Amino acid sequence: MSDLYPLARPVLQAMDPERAQSLVLSALRSGLAGGDPGPDDPVLRTRLCGLDLPNPVGLAAGFDKDAEVPDAMLRLGFGFVECGTVTPLPQPGNPRPRLFRVPAAEAVINRFGFNSLGLDAFAARMQARRDRPGIVGANVGKNKQQQDAAADYAAGIRRLAPLAAYLVVNVSSPNTPGLRALQGREPLAALLGRCLEARRAAGAEPPLFLKVAPDLTEEDKADIAAVALESGIDGLVVSNTTVSRPPEIPAALAQEAGGLSGRPLFAPSTRVLAEFRSLTGGRLPLIGVGGIASGADAYAKIRAGASAVQLYTALSYQGPALVRRIKTDLAALLKRDGFASVAEAVGR
Repeated sequence: MSDLYPLARPVLQAMDPERAQSLVLSALRSGLAGGDPGPDDPVLRTRLCGLDLPNPVGLAAGFDKDAEVPDAMLRLGFGFVECGTVTPLPQPGNPRPRLFRVPAAEAVINRFGFNSLGLDAFAARMQARRDRPGIVGANVGKNKQQQDAAADYAAGIRRLAPLAAYLVVNVSSPNTPGLRALQGREPLAALLGRCLEARRAAGAEPPLFLKVAPDLTEEDKADIAAVALESGIDGLVVSNTTVSRPPEIPAALAQEAGGLSGRPLFAPSTRVLAEFRSLTGGRLPLIGVGGIASGADAYAKIRAGASAVQLYTALSYQGPALVRRIKTDLAALLKRDGFASVAEAVGR
C-alpha cells in the first residue's frame, strides 16, 4: 500500500472523498497493506494503562468504523489501532455529502453522524481477530434516536470488553444531536458510572477512556477532569474534532456543518491536552489527538502530556508512508533531547 499510494493519490484526491475512503478500505481488505514494517526503535516502546505498545503512534477512531481492517493498519506500522465509533444498532448516519476536503489547510470537515453497521457485525470481527497480536481498541457511541444514552454506551461496553484491548466512550462528536451535552458534570458522572458498571458486568476490564471535545469552556474542562478522576476511569483521549472555523478555512467550506480535523486542529487540541495534563495532575494517562502530521507534531503532544498519540486526517494527504516517517523522526527527537523512552518525555 505504501508503495502504491504515490500512484493512486491523484486518482483518490480527484474522487468524492467518501468514495475514495471506501476504495482504500476495499484495498486494505484485499490485502494491499504491504508487509511487516520491521521492528520499531526500542526508544519508542512504551506502556499505556498496562498495554505494551511497540510505539506510541496510533490510528484514531473514524477510519475503520466497523473493525474491518485493524490488522492491515497494524501492518502499516501503527503501535495501536482504534476502531469505531460503533453504535448498538446499525444506522446510516447523516445524508451525503458529509465529508469535505480542505486541501489548502490539509484539513477535513465531516458530519458522518456515527454511521455504523452496528454492534453485532463489529463484535463478530473483533472476535475473529481476538487471538492475533496487536493492540486494537473499540470506540463506542449511541444511536441517534436513543434517549437513554447511557444504555447504549453500556451495551457497547458489555459486548466489547472481552474483545477489545481498550475502550473509548465517545461523547464529543459534534455530529449527533445533544451528544456533547453529556460532557456536563452531572450527566458525565452518571454516564461514566453506568459505563464502569457495564465493564464490571462483562467480566473483563480493559482500560476505559473518555474522548472529549476541544471546544470546552474553562468550567467544562475543570468539571471533566474532576469527574474523570473521581469516577475511576483509566484515561482521556484529547481531543475530538472542532466546530470552530479558523481563518485558513475557505468561506464556502467554513459554512459546512460538522467537525474539523487536520492541521488547523493541532494547536488548539494541544493546548487543551496540556490543560488536562495540568488539571489531572498527571494522574490520568492521556492520548493526544488532533492535527498530527509529523514526528515533531507527535513529539509536541508527548511533551504536552500525552502518553500516546493518534492520527487520521494526515493519512489522506500524505499516505501510509507517513507512519514510518513519524516514528523515525520521533525516535530521533527523543534521542536528541536525551530521553531514553517515550515515558520520560511525557509532560516535560
